Amino acid sequence: MAKEEYVLEMHGIKKYFPGVKALDGVELMVRPGTVHTLMGENGAGKSTLMKCLIGMQPVTEGQIIYKGQEVHFKSVQDSIHAGITMIQQELSPVLERTVADNLWLGREPKKNFLMCDNKKLYTDAEELFKKLNLDVDPYARMKDLTVAKQQMVEIAKAVSHNSSIVIMDEPTSALTDAEVEDLFKIIEDLKKQNVAIIYISHKMDEIFRISDDISVYRDGTYIGSDRAANLTNDKLIEMMVGRKVTNMFPKNPCPIGDVVLKVDDLSAGKAVQHVSFELHKGEILGFAGLVGAGRTETVETIFGMRTKTGGHIYKDGKELDVKCPKDAINAGIGLLTEDRRGNGILGLLGITENTTIVNWKNYGIPMNHKKMVEDTAKFNERMRTKTPTWDTKIMNLSGGNQQKVLLARWLLMAPDILIVDEPTRGIDVGAKSEIHQQLSELAAEGKGIIVISSEMPEVMGVADRIIVMHEGEMTGIVERDDFSQELLMAYATGGSVVEEFKKKQAQAAKEGQ
Repeated sequence: MAKEEYVLEMHGIKKYFPGVKALDGVELMVRPGTVHTLMGENGAGKSTLMKCLIGMQPVTEGQIIYKGQEVHFKSVQDSIHAGITMIQQELSPVLERTVADNLWLGREPKKNFLMCDNKKLYTDAEELFKKLNLDVDPYARMKDLTVAKQQMVEIAKAVSHNSSIVIMDEPTSALTDAEVEDLFKIIEDLKKQNVAIIYISHKMDEIFRISDDISVYRDGTYIGSDRAANLTNDKLIEMMVGRKVTNMFPKNPCPIGDVVLKVDDLSAGKAVQHVSFELHKGEILGFAGLVGAGRTETVETIFGMRTKTGGHIYKDGKELDVKCPKDAINAGIGLLTEDRRGNGILGLLGITENTTIVNWKNYGIPMNHKKMVEDTAKFNERMRTKTPTWDTKIMNLSGGNQQKVLLARWLLMAPDILIVDEPTRGIDVGAKSEIHQQLSELAAEGKGIIVISSEMPEVMGVADRIIVMHEGEMTGIVERDDFSQELLMAYATGGSVVEEFKKKQAQAAKEGQ
């Protein structure tokens, strides 16, 4: 990349943890008013590099130059005051406080130099959301928001600092297509203000759409940088993983067997209303819809995380009385949750405990720790989980590797029904293909699989049928031969849109004859 004026230069960055070389001589040079995307597999060091930049992690060795001056930020507050803010991949909202409280936490407007000016607090929040064209209620409690809405609050919070550099780590992982478009408009506005965006994402389509420059990392080392216009999809993937990935959705054909799960007129308050479907052995059943459609709420009700207010759930023809997740697990149902940090990982425990927890009853009293470690190694090696040791606390792994551990947990349990909610959120392109392969292999073993994904290509790539939901209700079931993003989106928006879409399809077919 040609030498130009840079707002940020990072040279020879090294970061060591006990027994681990997380970064080994890494480079990064960012131009003002551009989007510079960091690419690499999970564990490549992208997030660690950013944490070193903002003072969250001390650099072991190397030089950071910001606006022409060498800097050594001691804390995140230091970097924020200097004009660098970061939207973390794993959100950490204060759940019991309001949106406005979270937005201005630690910098609340004051009256009389002492008291918080609550009126201004909420007025400023409303004005910020209006400016950014975001539909968020500043009076709502964070715990009542979807993951997507929480993400939008974090984005607004970062922008509100009027920074010179805004770091976005997987900012679109939980957003709908419409919300992604809103984010991209915000990014364009920031670029016009000469703000630099450091962008971390695994979504290839958006990378080439918004990136000006791209840097690639692998296993803590720097692979190279170039203008986005000079790179292709295949070249970028090969740089990231060191090999060619030829099939993102490896779907093995397998026979569809008997009904393993039947859901009849299921309701859970207003979130889920009169949902009915069947899942067969060997089938991958997709769930599609916009944020708030009720997909997650439906599977959480099946798994006992939400109270069922109506309907029936049957497994192998026998009605289940699922009142809590333990009941579902005992019935042979597993759920990989959407919010891995909130209700997936046990952050202070190691990889071994997180992998084996739903199977602890199988390890005896006292527990056979040797067998636990053997099982942990077997299933995490199958998922290619990157970790220094099996005793490493899961909170110290990258988000993608945390996801692999959670998948290993359910692979070890070997449930008859596996539900995966956004299974590849924050997962690199190489690992996505591996996870899709695992789901396909489980289906071939006769398991019933339910996949929820906000990425249309993913749900269409892996599913045999797709259920589409809108505002808590099922609006359609689409067979694989009829899959199209347009049809799924028509069902997802509800109302008369589906009929209008079908009329257009029929008219187009007629004109094509």
